[in-house]
Amino acid sequence: MRLRNKPWALEFINEHPDVIISNPEEYKGNWKAVFGNENPVHIEVGTGKGQFVLGMAKQNPHINYIGIELFDSVIVCALERIIEGEKPSNLRLLKVNGDKLQQYFAKGDVARVYLNFSDPWPKTRHAKRRLTHEGFLKLYESVLIDNGEIHFKTDNRGLFEYSLMSMNAYGMSLNYVSLDLHANMPEDNIMTEYEQKFSAKGQPIYRLESQFKTK
Repeated sequence: MRLRNKPWALEFINEHPDVIISNPEEYKGNWKAVFGNENPVHIEVGTGKGQFVLGMAKQNPHINYIGIELFDSVIVCALERIIEGEKPSNLRLLKVNGDKLQQYFAKGDVARVYLNFSDPWPKTRHAKRRLTHEGFLKLYESVLIDNGEIHFKTDNRGLFEYSLMSMNAYGMSLNYVSLDLHANMPEDNIMTEYEQKFSAKGQPIYRLESQFKTK
């Protein structure tokens, strides 16, 4: 997907440090200082335009949410969406690279990781870039609580099958698997922008919930 340049984005981002944390490395191991409570923290890696993470924050005020997105022109859309309404106090954004989580989170800082409609990187030589590759699973495990969870949604069957095999090979428990999420839509399902787009075209949405085992 080609990103449309928004030359005003960085200035707009800098005007809202209450939403987009500019110094996340300072809160490693102490995210309760940001949220003012000790509620569990859930993160979405690749939060895009923010529809999912905002919806989750509104639906679950007892959980703290952090949306992670690298690109200015994308995260600014999430920021606009958040500030146009009543900003949930349990939601923050980080403009950082998702492969650097250990710089911002200590072991046990995070209770759950959400991966929604990640780039499938279909070529075999690019497998290490897939967000469910063993290298990324090891990264998530390093910041999650013991028995922490990954919740994953995609429209790409190949990526879904790869993810099932990758997580199984890593020794994770698969607690939930759906090959057509919208055929029996959970009442608490929050859709992403891509999810709405693909489901409207009749494409099945694949979803899984996996959990790391205590070693």
